Amino acid sequence: MKTYDEAIDYLFNQRPAFERQGAGGYKPGLQTTIALDNAYGNPHRKYKTIHVAGTNGKGSVSHLLTAVLQSQGYKVGLYTSPHFVDFAERIKVNGKPIPLNRVVEFVNDCQQQENDLNPSFFELTTILAFKYFAECDVDFAVIEVGLGGRLDSTNIITPIMSVITNISLDHTDFLGDTVADIAREKAGIMKAGVPVVIGEAHDELRTVFADCARTVGAQVRFAQDHDEIEDVKPGALSMELTTRSHGVISCQLTGTYQAKNALTTLTAINVLKEIGVKIDDSAVKQGFATVCTLTSFRGRWTVVNDTPLVVCDSGHNVAGLSCAMAQLNTLKCEQLHIVIGFMADKDVESVLELLPTGARYYFTQASTPRAMGSEKLAEMCQRRGLLGDCFNNVAIAYETAINNAKPKDVVYVGGSMYVLAEMFAHIDAKHD
Repeated sequence: MKTYDEAIDYLFNQRPAFERQGAGGYKPGLQTTIALDNAYGNPHRKYKTIHVAGTNGKGSVSHLLTAVLQSQGYKVGLYTSPHFVDFAERIKVNGKPIPLNRVVEFVNDCQQQENDLNPSFFELTTILAFKYFAECDVDFAVIEVGLGGRLDSTNIITPIMSVITNISLDHTDFLGDTVADIAREKAGIMKAGVPVVIGEAHDELRTVFADCARTVGAQVRFAQDHDEIEDVKPGALSMELTTRSHGVISCQLTGTYQAKNALTTLTAINVLKEIGVKIDDSAVKQGFATVCTLTSFRGRWTVVNDTPLVVCDSGHNVAGLSCAMAQLNTLKCEQLHIVIGFMADKDVESVLELLPTGARYYFTQASTPRAMGSEKLAEMCQRRGLLGDCFNNVAIAYETAINNAKPKDVVYVGGSMYVLAEMFAHIDAKHD
């Protein structure tokens, strides 16, 4: 295999991949990942790790923690999924994606060693990340769970701290039909003697997490029990947080829902300091203020244009999209334009109830077999009084919305991370 494109084709199209196939590409269990990890000399044991799970917010928390550690002067690996534009975005060291030739080298080596393991896309990608971080001699690696927790490929690590951001109904085909069942699956990342920070958990879920932590012997810290954030002032380009431990912090993540992720992160930082990780107040402030710059983070209430105002957000389930819609409702505009598309295996019916009726819609679909067709989405929306036009191409839908929008209008792009990915690729190509 000679080129990066050939390597990516092998990973995505020759291996089972949930992101392409949905349920047919989901491969739960740790046996294959453990076997691969053993074959490569257990690279994840050569640096300290932080494990982050949750239904929503795990990407934001992972990036915030990474930015703070980088600001302290540590060399930090970051493993997240999915990517927006290019596969290499999933695996970064100090904000820089893995070099393309390293991906090619790994795939070539895997092909030469192929056996009966039949590893999935995510299993191979996880081991590639662990191996690359070891080769880069990172001090820490922040590892975001792919799906669930207990049976996720990343769960072979024993971190210095675990984080679970929140729980809502998502991926019910794999994780359970109730939030309690999903919470137990995500609590599967808890390890004996490893502190765990819970971002949001009320009533039944709080009991579930406390019981799971007690069973495995993990000390649990509920972020909502600590008044770390005393005041929040949202802004268009930054969010100002008044905190008890670090004074006033400017956060580059601007979605109003990011205040909860900030609280989870600040609680996690306090735990890291308690277990001996040196983190100065200046590193916390710099990390929060430059998180997008340091880690190349985007897709969470990201402003991509000023006139007209264009905002995109990756919230795609009821909990995530409701937060985005609440903030969208605070924006003043003459006409709201919404470019929207979903994956067919999501609970789209429930999500559509959150969308505003007064907007002009551009129904679209990402170029993946999992995507719901734009025509089907339009039919579902029309029954709820949501009207617009269909586009089988995200870039065309986006450009049409931009061309239709007047200076005082607002354009919102979302529904699926895959829709955002194709929009970002289109915008990046225009700027090249």
